[in-house]
Parts: sequence; structure tokens; C-alpha cells
Amino acid sequence: MAFAIFMASAVGRLLRIIVGLALIIWGAFMISAASNITLGIILVVVGLLPFIAGLVNVCVFAPLFGAPFRGDKLHAHSR
Repeated sequence: MAFAIFMASAVGRLLRIIVGLALIIWGAFMISAASNITLGIILVVVGLLPFIAGLVNVCVFAPLFGAPFRGDKLHAHSR
């Protein structure tokens, strides 16, 4: 539960956005350099998950820990 609360915090959201952007940029670089197009596409698609989750404040792993999916409900649930 502490992991889910951290991921719903401002620092956790920022971390997810940064990691997502890094994966997207890395994948786009691999696609543009034509070094490994398939892996580049996979990295872009995988990077979209943490990026979008950070933007809309959801934690996809929170239900695994018995916590709410949405960040605002997670904060209310943890109090």
C-alpha cells in the first residue's frame, strides 16, 4: 500500500512521467536511427503507459495491493 501511496504522490507522478518520456524518446530514437524498429515501437508503446498514468493520476498496480485505482481516491483511502 505504501508503494501505491508513493506513486499517487506528486513525486511518484513526476517519476512516472519522466520514465515514460524517457522510454518514448529512446524508442523514437531507435525508430529514427533504424537500428531496431520493432524494439523502438515496443518502447514507445510501453512508455505511454507510465506517462499517461502519471498525467491522469492513476496507479495501474494499486489494485494489486488492495488500493483504489485513482490517485485522489487513494489519498482519501489512506487517511
